[in-house]
Amino acid sequence: MKKALTMLLMVSLVIGLAACGGGNSGGNGAAGPSPSGSASSASPSGSADSGGDKEPVTLRIAWWGGQARHDYTLKVIELYESLNPHVTIEPEYASFDDHWKKLAPQAAAKNLPDIIQMDISYLSQYGTQGQIADLTPFIENGTIDTSNISESAISGGKIGDKLYAFNLGSNALLAVIDKAMLEKAGGKMPSQDWTWDDVTAMGETMKSQGKLLTQDLRHDVFFPFYLRSKGQHMYAADGKSLGYDDDKYFIDFYTMYNNWYQKGYLLSLDKLAQKKGTPEDGELELGNAVSTWGWSNQYILSSQVAKRPFEILPVPGWNENKALFLKPSMYFSIAENSKHKEEAAKFIDFWVNNIDANKIIMGERGVPVSSAVKEALKPLLSPEQAKVFDYVSWAEQNSSEMDPPNPPGATEVDKLLKETAEQIMYKKLTVEEGAKKFREEANKILAKK
Repeated sequence: MKKALTMLLMVSLVIGLAACGGGNSGGNGAAGPSPSGSASSASPSGSADSGGDKEPVTLRIAWWGGQARHDYTLKVIELYESLNPHVTIEPEYASFDDHWKKLAPQAAAKNLPDIIQMDISYLSQYGTQGQIADLTPFIENGTIDTSNISESAISGGKIGDKLYAFNLGSNALLAVIDKAMLEKAGGKMPSQDWTWDDVTAMGETMKSQGKLLTQDLRHDVFFPFYLRSKGQHMYAADGKSLGYDDDKYFIDFYTMYNNWYQKGYLLSLDKLAQKKGTPEDGELELGNAVSTWGWSNQYILSSQVAKRPFEILPVPGWNENKALFLKPSMYFSIAENSKHKEEAAKFIDFWVNNIDANKIIMGERGVPVSSAVKEALKPLLSPEQAKVFDYVSWAEQNSSEMDPPNPPGATEVDKLLKETAEQIMYKKLTVEEGAKKFREEANKILAKK
C-alpha cells in the first residue's frame, strides 16, 4: 500500500512539473532557441535541444573535398548533432569527380542525399530536372535566416525565380604563387597587372630549374574567364548555343596553353589522370610547381597542406572588360526526394549563420556570406586566412556581375572542351581543327537541351 501511494505521488509530481514547463518556453518563460542554434539566437554557439518531443531524424549529407575539409566538416556535424540530439547525420564525401559520379545513379533512383554540396556547373542540370528543391519557402518562413546576408549573395543560387542552392561563401579566381621558389629560380614576383605573356615567361624560368609552371588549368573555368576578358561569354543568354561564334578566341587561348604543354610547363596528361584533385597531391603543395590556379577558398587548404606561405595574384585579364567576378564558392542544395526538407534547411541555416560552426570552418568554403559571421571571425583569422578575406574584399570592388548559372547540357560541353584540349595536346588535332570541332559539337549539345 505504501509503495502504491509513493508511486502515485511520484506520478503526480512528474505530471505537475511537465505542466509547468510551458511548451516551448524552455522552462524560463522565454521563447526557446532555434533548433539549429543560429547566430541570431541569444548565444552565438546555439543552445542544446533536448529533442525529447521530436521524432528522430536521419539526414544524409554529401560533399567533395580533400582530407582537411572532410575532417572539419565532420566536426561541424558533431556540433550540430550535440545541439540537436534528435538528428543523426550520415556523411558521404569524395573527391570532386567522384562526388558527381556517385550522385548520378542516386539521382536516377531518386535516392539523393538530403543535403548535397552543389557546384554552379551542375546547378541547372539538377535544378531543371526536378532533382533539387526550391529553398524559397524556407527563407520566407525563417528557417534559413537571411537577415545578415545580402540578396546578391543569395541570388547566385537561383534559376529563374526559384532558389535551388544556398551560397556557402564568396569566391574569386586567383593564381597562387610560391614567391620563394620563383625568386630562388631567378624570377621576379609579377605585379597585380601581369599578363599571359608574364605567365609564359614564368613557365620558362621554372623549366630551367626542373620545375613546373603549374599542374594544369581547369578548362571549364579558365577558358570562360578568358572569354570574359575579351568581352565574350561561354554561353548565349538563352543557353541554346555558345556565347561566341568566332574561333579566334579558342585558337588564341589554346595556342598559348598547348605551347605551355609542349614545352613541359604543365604536368603530363598521363600523370594528371592519376591525380585526385585534392591539395594533398597538388604539384604546388608538393613543391614541384611554382603556382596553382583556382578559386580563392582553395588557398587556405593549399597553404595548410604545404606548410609554407604563398602569394596571391588575380588572374591575367581581370582588368580587361571587367572580367573579374565574385562567385558562390559552392552551395548546399536539398534533394527533392528528401523526406526531411525542413530539417535539412535548419542545417543549412546552422552552417551559414552559426558563429561557433564557422570558427571551425574558418572560410575554407569561401568567405562567409553572413556579415555577422564575417565580423566575428576577423579577429581570429590567421595571416593566410586574412589574405583570402582581403583578396575577396578587393575583388568585390573590382568585379562585374557573374554569368548566369550554366545551362542544361553544360556538363557535356565541359567534358567536350576537356577532351578537345587533350586531343590538341596529344597532337591528334591542330588548334584550328579543335576550335571548329568544339564549337560545332557544343552548339549541337546545347541546341538539343
